[in-house]
Amino acid sequence: MEHALEPGRITFDEKMEVRRAIEAASIPHTYISANCFAAYFGPNLAQIGTLLPPKEKVRVYGDGNVKAIFVDEDDVATYTMKTIDDPRALNKTIYLRPPENILSQWDLIVKWEKLSGNVLEKIYIPVDEFLASMKDMDFGGQIIMGHFYHFFYEGCLTNFDIGEDGAEATLLYPDVEYTRMDDYMKRYL
Repeated sequence: MEHALEPGRITFDEKMEVRRAIEAASIPHTYISANCFAAYFGPNLAQIGTLLPPKEKVRVYGDGNVKAIFVDEDDVATYTMKTIDDPRALNKTIYLRPPENILSQWDLIVKWEKLSGNVLEKIYIPVDEFLASMKDMDFGGQIIMGHFYHFFYEGCLTNFDIGEDGAEATLLYPDVEYTRMDDYMKRYL
């Protein structure tokens, strides 16, 4: 994330500084890349400023087709616990990429409309309009918007292959029955 937008880049820079220090000190470690917590991005269809499903309108980032990864927080805990004494996870980054939860914002919207029976008005937000809206926001708002830009316009969660220094959790632990976003979203009906 060296190319992350300011001011949100600071969170990635600080994480990398800590990681470099851990590795330089030869401290055994496992990093968990949890992606988008379901509670913050799922039921609200990735809407900024609310955790609840929209009732009438939904803002769609670009064309809504960029893939992101949504993971139930309980599943994050389950996978994290499994890595604790697993030598395959030692000194690696474990990426949580449940295959059925690699979805676009459009996929989330369609799932919600099917579950709720409510068709939402779509308001498409082109990238230039989205980025321009950041300039009048406070520091915290700019950080949030920067992350949303990387997730839902660039696809930073899915636009890379996992290298030798990482592993994918659902392949390491196929016995885990992770929560599908369809089931997660039913909690909000």
